[in-house]
Amino acid sequence: MTAGTDRPGVSVIVPVKGRVAETRRMLQSIMVAAAQCPETVETILVDDSTPQDARQHQINCDRYGARYVRGPRHVGAKRNRGAELAVHDLLLFIDSDCRASPDLLRRYVAGMRAAPPEVVGIAGPTVVEHSKTRVFEIMRRSHLLNGDLEMPGAGRPLAWATTSNLFLRRSALRAVGGFAERTVGATGGEDVDLGLRLTGRGWIIRSDPDALVTHDRMSTDTVRSVCRRLYGYGRSEQWLSTVYPHLRRPRLMPIVALGLTAGIAVVTAHRSRGRSLLLLPVAGATAVGLGAVLRYADDEPPRRLSHAAARTMLEWVFDLGAVAEAVRLRRPVLLFTGFRSPDRDPAA
Repeated sequence: MTAGTDRPGVSVIVPVKGRVAETRRMLQSIMVAAAQCPETVETILVDDSTPQDARQHQINCDRYGARYVRGPRHVGAKRNRGAELAVHDLLLFIDSDCRASPDLLRRYVAGMRAAPPEVVGIAGPTVVEHSKTRVFEIMRRSHLLNGDLEMPGAGRPLAWATTSNLFLRRSALRAVGGFAERTVGATGGEDVDLGLRLTGRGWIIRSDPDALVTHDRMSTDTVRSVCRRLYGYGRSEQWLSTVYPHLRRPRLMPIVALGLTAGIAVVTAHRSRGRSLLLLPVAGATAVGLGAVLRYADDEPPRRLSHAAARTMLEWVFDLGAVAEAVRLRRPVLLFTGFRSPDRDPAA
């Protein structure tokens, strides 16, 4: 990142590709939040959409007073581009499919101006908009899907926070060199990496449970959207495991265990006259059953055990992503480990 002016105020940085309707709602929410903010606010939209969508984004930026910028494909590079162009000393990172609460900027500015210099960030929870679809009902309790978004709701200091709702001192972002621009694909893991580099310096990211952002339900109410997110998360975890090998932990993924079981069953099928193949449905049913019990929430009625079982199978897509990335990297050790984010001291 290059140095720029740091006038008091807030620069809102939004990376986008497509999502015209969602981005319009986001821009509208920022305009409302800016009206309550005691300091000057600018919004910078960094886009690499198709020409048709880009034109609509430009129209919406003009309508809601945002600055439109063409940017690179990678989401980390987009955020860095926005931060370089920003004129203010405080940055809000929010995703294009999210909406800010009316008091978000006011809360963040008050919190940061009153904080000591070692507090370089504040994050609030991102709450997924309610949907009536069956997929949403099944997955709304998924820690893999929503746990990181909701993490700031506990009110504890954070090792990192999602960039769907993250408020930072621009000087701190500059000091660590900005977001990683070469991760798995165009997005994934760069927010974790940034947070770990910030807190690794001894700086603090606080959480504000009342600084709310709402996430559009479209990312959680279809099987396709859920699987796309989980697959990407699984791949990103493997990238983080290579960047932070000291944060790996032993982990046997159900998908890997079932694969090993299938291999053993096939190899021994002739000797056992096919009986070993019975291991496959038994192992699969056992894995689903155990996963359902572990994912079954205390406040769920007994009839929802089927939801826990479905949640288990959908969450295996995370493991598929992790396996695919381990194979691509030719790192078989990654098939038996997982990434563990460090806990922050609650007293910090």
